[in-house]
Amino acid sequence: MIYLIQNDREYDYDVRAIALAFYERTKIVEVTKEEFEEQEWEKDDLLLTLVYTKKRIQGWLKGKVGIEGTEERAVSEEVVCDYEDHKGSRNAVCRFLYRLFEKYTGRSLPWGMLTGIRPTKIIMKWMEEEKDSAKLEQRFRETYLADPQKANLCRRVAQREKVLLESRPFEKEYSLYIGIPFCPTTCLYCSFTSFPVSRFGDRMRAYLDALYKELAFVAKHHRDKKLTTIYIGGGTPTALDEECLSKLMNMIHELFPVEESEEFTVESGRPDSITKEKFRILKEAGVTRISINPQTMHQETLDLIGRAHTVEQTKEAFLLARECGFDNINMDIITGLPGESLSYVHETLDEIFKLRPESLTVHSLAIKRAAHLNIEMEKYQGMVKGSTNEMLRLVDEYASNMEMEAYYMYRQKNIPGNLENIGYCVPDKECLYNILIMEEKQDIISCGAGASSKYVFEQGRIERTENVKNLDHYINRIDEMIDRKRKYL
Repeated sequence: MIYLIQNDREYDYDVRAIALAFYERTKIVEVTKEEFEEQEWEKDDLLLTLVYTKKRIQGWLKGKVGIEGTEERAVSEEVVCDYEDHKGSRNAVCRFLYRLFEKYTGRSLPWGMLTGIRPTKIIMKWMEEEKDSAKLEQRFRETYLADPQKANLCRRVAQREKVLLESRPFEKEYSLYIGIPFCPTTCLYCSFTSFPVSRFGDRMRAYLDALYKELAFVAKHHRDKKLTTIYIGGGTPTALDEECLSKLMNMIHELFPVEESEEFTVESGRPDSITKEKFRILKEAGVTRISINPQTMHQETLDLIGRAHTVEQTKEAFLLARECGFDNINMDIITGLPGESLSYVHETLDEIFKLRPESLTVHSLAIKRAAHLNIEMEKYQGMVKGSTNEMLRLVDEYASNMEMEAYYMYRQKNIPGNLENIGYCVPDKECLYNILIMEEKQDIISCGAGASSKYVFEQGRIERTENVKNLDHYINRIDEMIDRKRKYL
């Protein structure tokens, strides 16, 4: 528990974000001094006190330390700034908060005080004025107190994205996301819209009928724009049976100029959902990029997290994709899975190195509110250590050995260690959709249960529409989902 006493709430969001970056999954309770004095002080509790005066903020952080929790530890920090000028002073205030926690804990965070999910946007903006890589990295380190490796990573990704996005007529283009919410099973860590085939497979055809109506509406009202990319995610799209998968591909070709798009991705992430016939259907439909996602190459972990397939099935699915002619295959892994240490990640990367996919996407385990891992945390408490910076350094080393470069990156809340997710690829095999959705420069029109569309307007204003997540509600309320999109035409 972190008790928070503050006489101003101007930076309340930043206070909580930085506190949680150091103390993940810790409850923060705002109290008055009098209320705190009535609390029973426990061993791991902290008291954070912030006093805002006209041109100064002072902070104190104290707690009980030692084996018995009988020793008191306290640190203080202050910053001189016009805190009422939120835009002008925010970075200074966040550095002050970060240093307060850094001083108390004796540890630094790889990304420093930065808690936002799209750090490359910062350097992309700076590159409009500054071209020197060393100066960009130095500014990033000094502004956000990030370590040199993260500053370098962020700069590399930003520069690669800039080359790929330069001179695109974003206002004349859009990308299409299609969500297929069926999966063989629901993984322990998953919070996406996902329905096990064993229980919901009988809704596949009704779902596709509803989806057709939504796709037809989108196609009709976006004929004046170029379709840049198509991305079919989930769930697991290849959890559809062969007849339904073929129907989906036919729907897309009937409604959209697929041949004009620059990229067509289908996530075939679960090896236990793949057949040679499904790969044939995808290949004939013009799919240019697929994902086969092991998450880990350790069978005991796969069993623990509810993925009902074997390590060998992952390898077989990859080789089958090659046999079917796919030359742009991505593989996803998750670092920090329950029970997995650095050596496990090392062994997983060894196996991926042998397969040599064109891209590798690495997710740091995020413990999301709706995931079974969070709901049943007591059961797994001792096994969840989270991703570590050493794991991500190891991934970076392996990616380099596979002649891959980082090309996109984002961060999420609830990642232990305040780390990142990152995509690597060999030259010319970037997933353009991944970059577009992160940089938020182009409309992303999303269809299907749980899908979220982004509409980008002048001056960078972004509006969103959300579809309902419940499968039956989506099917029965499809006209309402279409009406939600109608107002942004």
